Amino acid sequence: MPLPTAPPSLGALLAWDPPPLPVLPLTAAVLAAWYCWARWRLHRCGRSWPAVRTVAFLTGCALLGATTGLGLERYGFVLFSVWMFQHLTLSMAVPPLLVLGAPGLLLLRTTPHHGPARMISAAALAALRSRGARWLLSPAVTIPLFLASYYGIYLSPVFDAVAGTWLGHTGLEVFFLLTGLLFIVPILSVGPLPGRPGYLGRFFDLFVEMPLHVFFGVILMMASVPMVATFAAPPPGWGIDPLADQQWAGALAWSYGEPIALAVVVLFASRWYRHERRTAAVRERHGAVQAEQDLADYNTYLRSLPR
Repeated sequence: MPLPTAPPSLGALLAWDPPPLPVLPLTAAVLAAWYCWARWRLHRCGRSWPAVRTVAFLTGCALLGATTGLGLERYGFVLFSVWMFQHLTLSMAVPPLLVLGAPGLLLLRTTPHHGPARMISAAALAALRSRGARWLLSPAVTIPLFLASYYGIYLSPVFDAVAGTWLGHTGLEVFFLLTGLLFIVPILSVGPLPGRPGYLGRFFDLFVEMPLHVFFGVILMMASVPMVATFAAPPPGWGIDPLADQQWAGALAWSYGEPIALAVVVLFASRWYRHERRTAAVRERHGAVQAEQDLADYNTYLRSLPR
C-alpha cells in the first residue's frame, strides 16, 4: 500500500485515491446499484417504496465508498486522528443509514417466489430464522464486540500487529462495519428478525453501548504517551506531534458519535411512541368489541328468561 508523501490537507484527504484493491468502495458501489435496481423493479410492479429509505441507504453507500476510497484511506495508515475518523464513520455513521434503508425487506419483496430465484428468498429467510443469527444479534455478542472494537484492539498489541498491512487494515475496517451493523440491526431494522427484543430491552442496549466510545476518547485524550505504536512516529517532515494527533483522535472518539447517538435515540423513541399508540388503539378497539359482545350476550340472556 503506497503511503502518502505530502502532509495532510483538506484537498489531499478528500481526493479520490482508492487502494490498489478497493474492496469496500466496490462493495458500496455494488450495493447501491443493486438497491436502485430493486427499487426500480418494485416500482414496475406497481408497489411503492418510501423515498426516505432510498436516500438513507444510498447515503450510507456513498459514505462507505468515500471513507475507504478517498485520500483518507492512505492517511489512515500513518495518522491516528484520520484512522479514528474512519473507524467511527464505519462503525457508527454508515450502519444506521444502511439499516434505515431496509435492504432485507426490499430483497424479500423483489425476489421472485418461483423458479430458481426462489432459492434466494428461501436462503435469506433460513438465515434470518437460524440460531446463528439469533446468537449474533443478541446483546451477549454485540456488547462484547463493541467493547473489543475499542478497548480490546487499541489497548492491546492487536492493532499494531495487523494494522500495518493492507490486509490487516482492510480487515479492521470490515470488522468495525460488521460490529456496527450487528449492534444497530436489532434496534432500527424494520424487516423480519429472529427473536427481536422488546423496546425496553433495545433501549437498554442503547443505554449500555452508546457511551462506551466516550470513555475511550477520554482515555486517549488524557494519555501522556502515544498508546499505539503504529502512529507513534509520523513522517518527520510533516511537523505533526504524535501525542497531539492522539489527542485529536480521542476528541473525535469523544464527540463524533454523540450527535449520531442522539439521532438514533430520538428515532428509536419516536418508533416506540408510535408502537405504544397503535397497541393502545388495538386494545381499545378490542375492549369496545368485547363490551358490545358482552352486552349482546346479556340481552339474549334476559330475553330467554320467563316473564
